[in-house]
Amino acid sequence: MVDIPNHPLKNKIQELLVSNDIEKTAIYNKMLNYTIEIFETQGLGRDYYGYHNIDHELEVTYVTMLAATWEKKIQKFNHSDIEYLFTAALFHDFDPQKSVDRPHEESVIQFISLDKELKKLIDEAGLDMDIIMALILRTSYPWTGEFKTKPEKQMQECFNRSEITKNKPELQSHYGELGWFLSVADRIGGYAVGDFSEAMEKAKKNAHAFAWHQSAIVRMSVNYFETLLNKEAPMCRRVLHALPPEMRKNFMDTVLSFMNLRQEEIRIESKFEYENQKFQAKSDSIEERKTDDYINSLTLIYKELPQPLQLQKFGFAKSILDPSTIVTTLRLSDNDNTIVGYAKGGPLENYELYAGVEDENFGEKNTIFLEPIAMKMGYWGLGGGTRLRKTFSLMANSKRYRYLTSFALRDLIQKKMGSENVEFVTMIDPEHWDYYRVDLLAGIV
Repeated sequence: MVDIPNHPLKNKIQELLVSNDIEKTAIYNKMLNYTIEIFETQGLGRDYYGYHNIDHELEVTYVTMLAATWEKKIQKFNHSDIEYLFTAALFHDFDPQKSVDRPHEESVIQFISLDKELKKLIDEAGLDMDIIMALILRTSYPWTGEFKTKPEKQMQECFNRSEITKNKPELQSHYGELGWFLSVADRIGGYAVGDFSEAMEKAKKNAHAFAWHQSAIVRMSVNYFETLLNKEAPMCRRVLHALPPEMRKNFMDTVLSFMNLRQEEIRIESKFEYENQKFQAKSDSIEERKTDDYINSLTLIYKELPQPLQLQKFGFAKSILDPSTIVTTLRLSDNDNTIVGYAKGGPLENYELYAGVEDENFGEKNTIFLEPIAMKMGYWGLGGGTRLRKTFSLMANSKRYRYLTSFALRDLIQKKMGSENVEFVTMIDPEHWDYYRVDLLAGIV
């Protein structure tokens, strides 16, 4: 069995089980270990590209248990409620064969109902599988439209099957409330256990997994928090009140930080719209790239990329100084020519691409690879990326490269295919971050 003894939340979750006087703690510890084992062996451990990895699963379980412990102290929850919430939280995204990062509640339900080891553990704990499934179904988000209508109907079917809740509307209402409690704890959890820098990294991973453009990260995050705080205010306040003060502060600091970033985005957009601010894109010589200020500027922007797009974990500065590397920078038309973005790449042979990506031109020395374009937060969506890519392509063409390859979101590649000589090389699922090729002799992208 795979174990993660150093995971910071595993022991904390176990301590909460003990502090709640759960009689069958040994069985729940087996559930915890089994979940970690499955996630790790299916490639959904801490290094998984998406938001819904083992960290998220344990964060939600920990936050749910913390909040539920307080609810038990004030006699709103009982021992049984704690056990059901623990189990449903632990398995709420239990979809190890996922085709997309976002968990599909129906896939989760199907998997846990067919997993023999899991069913055995749930039986040993004396829990009702239908109630667990009902709680998990309630985590569907957003809880409106089709995301509410279908799972709500399925929840009722679960309640009608369960011997505990059948023909007992009060109990059905109670477990429905538990499901809402879990749903809100799920969405608060990842943003309460760490500081804003951790929250931003999670938001970037989530955006990458959902195939959102970089320009949407802050806007979508603000919308997410406003929905939680306004449309689900009663339960949101209840869960937050049940958490320790430092976790409440983490969450609210994160909300305020995203809102401040959104205001900064609007301020930047206003400068381009009404104050004649402009971009300048240029290709930088090796001499220009040698200064510490230059390297530090690009390194800071590089670190703002989502981790899955940071293709050079080590040696980023060294690669800037490589004569075979092409670097184009995006600068503001201010007195300092402030760098706010860059495009960078080099010979295809200098790179190790993602597993499963093969390029027939590797070794032919006729292809330049363009790394993911990077820009400071606030400058996405203003046309800078297009300028960088075209300047980079022109420079690559001048160096006699026949092809340019890179990764981009699938919908952006498809839009280009109608008007430019672009072709898919490898379509990567589940994240839709695909590898494409451009014939530079046929035109500049």
